Amino acid sequence: MIMQRLTELTTKLVKQLESLKQRYEKNDEQPKNDRAFFEFVKNETEPIFTLIEEWEGLAQKFVEQQGSFLHSHQITSTRENMEALLLHSYYVDTRKRSYMELYKSCYYIYDQLLQELQNENKTL
Repeated sequence: MIMQRLTELTTKLVKQLESLKQRYEKNDEQPKNDRAFFEFVKNETEPIFTLIEEWEGLAQKFVEQQGSFLHSHQITSTRENMEALLLHSYYVDTRKRSYMELYKSCYYIYDQLLQELQNENKTL
């Protein structure tokens, strides 16, 4: 049950990651500092923050219980990096190189986790 839900969440986060990258690359405006934009960003990102939080909890359990190649601190860092990417995608206030380093870091961990989950399902 945990592995199925974790696979689902991780797949959703990979899709979000790509969507955020496209938003970042397309967004050539300066960050808006008005209340309406803040509310827009809050409404758009709140479900993703919830998804990230649930993912972290399940990923931590998986890492602890399954003897994963991933470590607990990598899961925590991935959550933090994903949250940073989320905000940088709307408030474009970081260089592309830094953004892409966060992107690649998140993608790598998600990919590793999906591979491990797939291997675990094959052994069951």
